[in-house]
Amino acid sequence: MIYSVLHTTTFTYHQAVRESVMEVRMQPRSDGRQRCLTFQLDVDPAANIMQYRDFTGNTVHHFDIAGNHTQVKVTARSSVEVDSVPPPRAADAGNWRDLDRAVAAQSPTEDYWEMLLPSYFAKPSDRLHALAEQIECQRRDTPLQLLTEVNEAIYESFDYVKNSTKVDSPIDEALQSRHGVCQDFAHIMIALVRPLQIPCRYVSGYMFHHDESQETTDRSLAGASHAWVEALVPPLGWIAFDPTNNLVGGDRHIRVAIGRDYADVPPTRGVHKGEAHGELSVAVTVSPSDDPLPEPPATTVVIQSRPALLRANRLDHEQQQQQQQ
Repeated sequence: MIYSVLHTTTFTYHQAVRESVMEVRMQPRSDGRQRCLTFQLDVDPAANIMQYRDFTGNTVHHFDIAGNHTQVKVTARSSVEVDSVPPPRAADAGNWRDLDRAVAAQSPTEDYWEMLLPSYFAKPSDRLHALAEQIECQRRDTPLQLLTEVNEAIYESFDYVKNSTKVDSPIDEALQSRHGVCQDFAHIMIALVRPLQIPCRYVSGYMFHHDESQETTDRSLAGASHAWVEALVPPLGWIAFDPTNNLVGGDRHIRVAIGRDYADVPPTRGVHKGEAHGELSVAVTVSPSDDPLPEPPATTVVIQSRPALLRANRLDHEQQQQQQQ
């Protein structure tokens, strides 16, 4: 399947700011069963855009806008081919000994250790330990069976509630309230399985949602970016688990960036100079490439921010230029 993706992010400031410096991770990856066929990034006001690859191979574009401005609009258009693969079969997956051997041997192209350690958003807590005991998250059966059951347990134990947490919320907030968004559920699953010596990484990207005429159990929003996890299951490799929608693998997920957690892969991040209230709005459209060109997407995520307090007369403030998944 070939998908067309239109992702628009707009930063609006109530007073003019200056010297915005920003980096974005919006270009889909080309690896495994996915290929990014075309990609175009537009910035308004116009800026010179440069790019590099980060430590996990994600493409990062960065730019700066020197003059005064009250709005920054970033528009990413991409065409992505995703191969359809059947869900992993238990008969093809290895046992715990196979997993331990794979981790110990390491791969010439993979660094599993980074995906085994606690990270900024995916780290142990008393509430996480209680959940692990509740769902019997321990070395049992096979890695694939355990991961599938943990994925389903998170889906059944938590409600998806839009804007119920913030982009920098710790997982304890979702663990206490038992509701959150896909970013929270991905972090919870990562924090649950890494102590079992299962390499697990965070994936930021998009998901294609069927139209209203097709029955679906998807809980994530159709007009926003999405987050899920990938766990190592030898000899199958990295397998996608989506605890928000209780999905394993599939061809509706479009991978943009991978990392230890959200802190490694925010779609946008930046700073600017100047005191101003700001508003971040996000709109995403994912459609089959043979469909008619979509209408400009409606905004589905809006985040407002207040200016930071002046510190030692400095006017250089970090803007929360990240998206709620």
